[in-house]
Amino acid sequence: MDKYKISRSKLNYNFKAEQLDFDTTEELSAIDEEIIGQNRAADSLDFGMRVDKNGYNIFMVGESGTGKSTYAKNMTEEKAAEMEQPKDILYVFNFSEPEEPRVMRVPAGMGNDLKNDMDKIIEELQEEIPRAFEGEEYEKERKEILNEYQPKSNKLMQEFESSAKERGFLLQNTSQGLVPVPIDEDGEPISREDFQEMDEDKKEEIRNESQKIQNEISQVMREIRSIKEKAQDELSALEKKIGISIVQPIICHLKNQYEDCEEIADYLEEVQDDIVDNIDRFRNENDNNQQNPFLAMQQNDDGSFFVRYQINIFVNNSKTDGAPVIYEKNPTYYNLFGKIEGKSQFGTITTNFTMIRSGSLHRANGGFLIVHAKDLLTNPFCWDTLKRALINQEITVENIGEQYRSVPIITLKPEAVELDLKIIMIGSPYIYYLLYNYDDEFSELFKIKADFDTEMTRNKENIAKFADFISSVIKRDQLKEFSSGAVAAMIDFSSRLTGDREKLSTKFNEIIEILYESDVWADSYGEEVVSASSVKKAIDEKEMRSNLLEEKIQEQIDRDHLLLDVSGQEVGQINGLSVYQAGNYSFGRPARITARSYLGKEGVINIEREAKMSGRIHSKGVMILTGYLGGKYAQKTPLSLTASIAFEQSYGGVDGDSATCAEVVALLSSLSGMPIRQDIAITGSMNQKGVIQPIGGVNEKIEGFFKVCQAKGLTGEQGVIIPQRNLDNLMLEEEVIAAVENKEFNLYSIEEIDQALEIMLGEEAEKVHSAVQEKLKEYAEFDSEDIAEDDQEKNEDENE
Repeated sequence: MDKYKISRSKLNYNFKAEQLDFDTTEELSAIDEEIIGQNRAADSLDFGMRVDKNGYNIFMVGESGTGKSTYAKNMTEEKAAEMEQPKDILYVFNFSEPEEPRVMRVPAGMGNDLKNDMDKIIEELQEEIPRAFEGEEYEKERKEILNEYQPKSNKLMQEFESSAKERGFLLQNTSQGLVPVPIDEDGEPISREDFQEMDEDKKEEIRNESQKIQNEISQVMREIRSIKEKAQDELSALEKKIGISIVQPIICHLKNQYEDCEEIADYLEEVQDDIVDNIDRFRNENDNNQQNPFLAMQQNDDGSFFVRYQINIFVNNSKTDGAPVIYEKNPTYYNLFGKIEGKSQFGTITTNFTMIRSGSLHRANGGFLIVHAKDLLTNPFCWDTLKRALINQEITVENIGEQYRSVPIITLKPEAVELDLKIIMIGSPYIYYLLYNYDDEFSELFKIKADFDTEMTRNKENIAKFADFISSVIKRDQLKEFSSGAVAAMIDFSSRLTGDREKLSTKFNEIIEILYESDVWADSYGEEVVSASSVKKAIDEKEMRSNLLEEKIQEQIDRDHLLLDVSGQEVGQINGLSVYQAGNYSFGRPARITARSYLGKEGVINIEREAKMSGRIHSKGVMILTGYLGGKYAQKTPLSLTASIAFEQSYGGVDGDSATCAEVVALLSSLSGMPIRQDIAITGSMNQKGVIQPIGGVNEKIEGFFKVCQAKGLTGEQGVIIPQRNLDNLMLEEEVIAAVENKEFNLYSIEEIDQALEIMLGEEAEKVHSAVQEKLKEYAEFDSEDIAEDDQEKNEDENE
């Protein structure tokens, strides 16, 4: 069996401080990039940023803690610094369609200037226009117009009244308007009684004449109205002329300031025309609002007419260097796509274009938006709206409730903003493949996949970068400097995280946690420089905070509540090894596996599966075991066998195929009658040909059995069998390595199941197989006799 033992030299994985070319991290320079060992992802991200086409958005795939967010932010900021500064995005009043505010794009910083200038000129016009209409020149021209048209209407009315009087009628104003009233010879209105006493011919004559005069009244009133309209037109033209004389110079001066921006010039033309058309508002607005605020609100939802001349700086890029980089950490619908706010006024909610607020999608326009996929997908309506915006290359601001109201209401419909940005979404592999497989549009919108690995090769180059990374964190977060021994301990910890001595972990959040905690322990020890012992203390304490479940299970073993033997021999009973997961902490413990065989035809019964406690992988492992038995022992005769295999005292379910080797050995022990050593535990997967395959959690499994043996007393004979292909994964605790070196504990590696049989049963594999074959032959003979008896009974029944 010694030939299968793993030597101490093969267990050595510790990185030596002497291999580092520095004494403390103070000698190292901080690296510019915050991530190492991700060349594949870095190249993908760089390529995705250089492709300026629709659909080439980037999805960064990787486990949490691999530095995706930090790297995305750093890379985009570096790329954005080289890009052109985007324009400001403004919303302005739409003078032709007030409910549809329109978008203006102006050079960065010009939006603020325009807003301030517009506020100033409106304030100036509110003072200048009323003053102009209070002047003598306006009053003089107004009187001239009135003096020209008023006599005409007066004369026309006087002539008509004289004509009516000559015809025996007086014109009288009533609630129904101007009506003719018949008069007597003295010019007095005829009373109703007098009228009734007249003969019918006279009455009819008065009625006919009254009707003629009534018709003439309508004609005269139309002529008078026409005269007044002409007068009003001339007054309006006068007001417009005065308004233009005041507004035009101010607007022209402003247009000269923005002559390089055609969009602003066009807007100012519209402003000028609107001010002139609404000149009365500037003359009377304040008085009207003070006299009747409800009327002002009714006339305009904003409560103020002059809001229309304000500028809504929707996106302000005046302080943006290069292109914008927006990292949206809370991607709710409104945070992403903006909203239309409202205010309570006189018991109702009102809004206007100045209350349109931008979202991060708008602020990132012309640059980059970074968002986490999980956060985005868990917020209602966000994913579908984002896809629609990317497909249409535009985004409209609308409140989310508008499309789900049972009764439509009047609201603003802002013009859509054109989109030109690149989205970098960060998520786990699960989310990526979920979207890729079930969302048809996803692959068209996110064509670049940047895959982040959780490990990198443990070579000289990456070790140097790893040390530089530690130095960067120390300088950034003002920690104590680390000694070369402390850095070497961190390198070993990183490899242990990967479960591979040839790799380093890229889960930098876990690395940083140990750096922080090591700094605290070094401080409590009074160290000026963090030592390797402080790093190990931090690792041990972190483990201690999470290993309550492990201690509880060990306590059950110590008190014989969980039945385990670590000495002696038993037929059909073996110590397998399991890994328990408690959050981010995993540990190993042995599990008793038993096998019983007897006459029958049911084959191998997986008790865990029958009890619905077996996972799919474990069930597959038992089926592979059945395939191995058939291939090994049933080439010439049928396999007549019933056997049951169980994990004793297992109540939470079993999964994984790492117990396949243990199950085979236990079953062959039951069939051959040869006892199994209880002081040795085994782990390993196996294929149908008996070849041993590597498994996961090998370090935790070995350490778990070691702790049980240590608690019950080390004999020097105890040990663990592991697959040969797991040697590169061995990164055991110093205590275990020391026990192996002192021959208090043993480790074995195997490549075939026959080697496990030799170690566990203490016999040559061929002898074990012969014994098993004999037992199966015996079962087959019994089975044949039963078949012969059944046939004989059947024939006798037929003869009768």
